[in-house]
Amino acid sequence: MRTFFRRRIVPSFIAGLALVASAAPAAAPIASAQDVPSSIVIGINLPFTGADAADAVNIRDGAIMAIDEINTNGGIGGKIMIQPLLKDDGTVAAGQYDPAQAATNTKQFVADPNVVAIVGPQMSGSGKAMSPIASDAGLMIITPSSTNPDITDPNFASQYRPNGKAIYFRTVTTDAYQGPYMANYAASALGIKSVYILDDTGAYGEGIANSFEGQAKALGINVLGHDKLNPKESDYTTILTKIKAMNPDALYYGGVQQAAVKLAKQANDVMPNLPKMGGDGVYSVSFPQDAGRAAENWYATIAAPDTIDEPQAQDWVARYQSKFGASPQDYALTAYDAVLVLDDTVKRLLTDGMPINRDTVRDYAQQTNLPTLQGTISFDDNGDLKEKVISVFQVKDGLYKYVGVAPQS
Repeated sequence: MRTFFRRRIVPSFIAGLALVASAAPAAAPIASAQDVPSSIVIGINLPFTGADAADAVNIRDGAIMAIDEINTNGGIGGKIMIQPLLKDDGTVAAGQYDPAQAATNTKQFVADPNVVAIVGPQMSGSGKAMSPIASDAGLMIITPSSTNPDITDPNFASQYRPNGKAIYFRTVTTDAYQGPYMANYAASALGIKSVYILDDTGAYGEGIANSFEGQAKALGINVLGHDKLNPKESDYTTILTKIKAMNPDALYYGGVQQAAVKLAKQANDVMPNLPKMGGDGVYSVSFPQDAGRAAENWYATIAAPDTIDEPQAQDWVARYQSKFGASPQDYALTAYDAVLVLDDTVKRLLTDGMPINRDTVRDYAQQTNLPTLQGTISFDDNGDLKEKVISVFQVKDGLYKYVGVAPQS
């Protein structure tokens, strides 16, 4: 059984992040194949301010752990040290991630010629804001948790990758699978015959709720309605009372923490015994603690295998716990693996005598075929992970417990 520790984000921590973000460490300029840089900069963009800060720290720590281990072993290929540059895309005004801030951060990453890639973002709304800016600069993004499929869908290429080449890569799969596979689980494992759907209006929340809804209908589940929640509102009891009167078998929520905790508490008051489901926006470091007893029996998915509970990952989990004094969730590992992808990419550039710059990093990352704890990471032409695994969890006694892989049909 795992215990999750919530790390409180205090003003001094945020101030420290701001200092790191405003003063990038000096790195040797990226030059030709004959001039190997002594260091490169990897940007890390996550919402350290607001409702999802605890999850951002979980993801950040996975990435930092990989960077520290690589540097301790002499750097990439024993030659190139990695310097992380952290930026916060959460704002007090938004109370969570802020796409406008994510866009500003991306422009700052682009302006630093030593930044060869970005790890992040956590949220798809930020990803939609970042992608066209990064595309214009040929700057690769690799996300350990952003799952909205539109960003990498070739039908939206003119919007999110105007320069043509894929620049948005993932170490998780997308909501084109996460939403539908959870609908499969609801029908086959939970016996759900009717459902009411809510989302928080964000790019992620709307996308996953819509994909769940489409598959639910295809399976014959009666979708009684689909409404939107304003994450900044405090009272959802009116809509929950309406839903109760319709007597659904379950409630499905697409969205992240800002609305999720309030929804869980109020739904527990109105419909305490109703099964409640969500995506990886609910699979959070802090959700069971913040929602308390109201989180009990919530189901949540992640867009990756549940690797950290596997025997082969226990040494990695122990190293994480020793380093950070907390237990990881799975997206800490997908962040760790995102850095390993960049390490592998630059190693292959060194082996081939290629220059190390944004263009070559992007091109070589596209060819990744890397065994990791979560499985072999390789990408399709759009930057999406080829492996499509959706894991399901349930809150029991204040902890998320793995209950199985969601069926693909």
